[in-house]
Amino acid sequence: MSAPPAGLRGVLGPLDGAGLVIGNVVGVGIFVVPGVVASQVHQPALALLLWCAGAALAFAGASAYGELAARLPRAGGEYVYLREAFGPLAGFLSGWTSLLAGFSGAIAASAVGLMIYLGRLAPALSDDRAWAALPLGVVTLTISPQRLGALLALFAFAALQARGVRTGVRATNVLVVTQLLVFAALIVGLARGAPVASGAAVPNVTMVAWLSMLVPVMFTYSGWNAAAYLAEEFREPARDVPRALLFGTMAVGVVYVAMNAVLLYAAPPAARELVTAGASTTEGLLGPVAGILATLAITLAIATGLGAMIAAGPRVYLAMARDGALPAAVARVDAARGTPSGANLLQAGWSGLLILSGGFEALIRYTGFSVVLFSGLAVAALFVLRARAGAPPVRAVGYPWLPMLFVLASLVLVVASVVHDPLPSLAGLAVVATGVPIYLITSARARAGWPQAAALPDEMR
Repeated sequence: MSAPPAGLRGVLGPLDGAGLVIGNVVGVGIFVVPGVVASQVHQPALALLLWCAGAALAFAGASAYGELAARLPRAGGEYVYLREAFGPLAGFLSGWTSLLAGFSGAIAASAVGLMIYLGRLAPALSDDRAWAALPLGVVTLTISPQRLGALLALFAFAALQARGVRTGVRATNVLVVTQLLVFAALIVGLARGAPVASGAAVPNVTMVAWLSMLVPVMFTYSGWNAAAYLAEEFREPARDVPRALLFGTMAVGVVYVAMNAVLLYAAPPAARELVTAGASTTEGLLGPVAGILATLAITLAIATGLGAMIAAGPRVYLAMARDGALPAAVARVDAARGTPSGANLLQAGWSGLLILSGGFEALIRYTGFSVVLFSGLAVAALFVLRARAGAPPVRAVGYPWLPMLFVLASLVLVVASVVHDPLPSLAGLAVVATGVPIYLITSARARAGWPQAAALPDEMR
């Protein structure tokens, strides 16, 4: 195979990729969603089973992505898989949603969330009172201490990634190791807490109610595909990316199931029903020191996720620009460092605007289900590509049953999101659909001579 185009460098190994997966998945959700689940599924065993089911589905998706990455070891993740299986429009809509909200909106939310939690140590950082406001069309850009701090965090992580993929990813991995150590201390501390018995009757849980709680659980597991976006930058993509995806996903599953086990069996029932279950439970069981430990774990999780997303997102826009779906400047790679400088700037700029405008809240609410939609379609692409070209040397575990289960579960979750919250879901579909005219315009300009990045060699497509 020829060297990757545009200067991207194959320098990552499976542990680097596993760190990206763990950093992308483990976030503040593990401190929020357990309380939501426990308040609806009142039987601890059934609640814990939900987290085991979520881990199994994430593993099935990671296994399928491992085969897809081995078959198509390109930057871009599901953008590439959907483009190859279902055509350029499907790929573009996936990438467009990632740019508009999937990565950029989540990055903006994480940067602001980081300031909120750091504000517990330095209250000025969480102050969102406006110093200045700049009307800009239908939105207003607001300058406040919180938003300036979020911008500083965003650009600091973006600058770190710009220094080189190895530097950025390994910095993320240092945060991941620290984060896992804090989580281990927290889990051990929680496990030593005395459970509080409750004489209250436990309501029965219907299958529909149980399945509905799988939606927030799967959102908490989202990010298990992070290493696939950087497939081109692994030393041996066909070997390293599947290992990274599977190892990282299994590690997350262990952390999540262990965390929920202690929350469900060591926490007072009333505390389990609080949305902020993590901080409340630790303070109630172990005192204020453990509450600080929980805050530290959350802060590390947000910071780690921020770095991991800033690393993964630009590879999608780079792949789109290579195809002529975005201007060639977005495909620019720093020759000295081997980083996608054009895509980094695009993502940092748009995420920064979302921070100042506050627009990320609506975008994430509207397009959250699209994460499940496009990952389900990407796994479905595996069946199409197998039918065309057969199985590659690296095969998805449990094919066809596990990938089929993941696709069906994704379909159920998307339908459940639309039925449960139809207006935001329909608005989200409208946001995704805005990519159609953009695709038609960019395609027309490309045919008319829009400057494009160098095409990939045939054997690399």
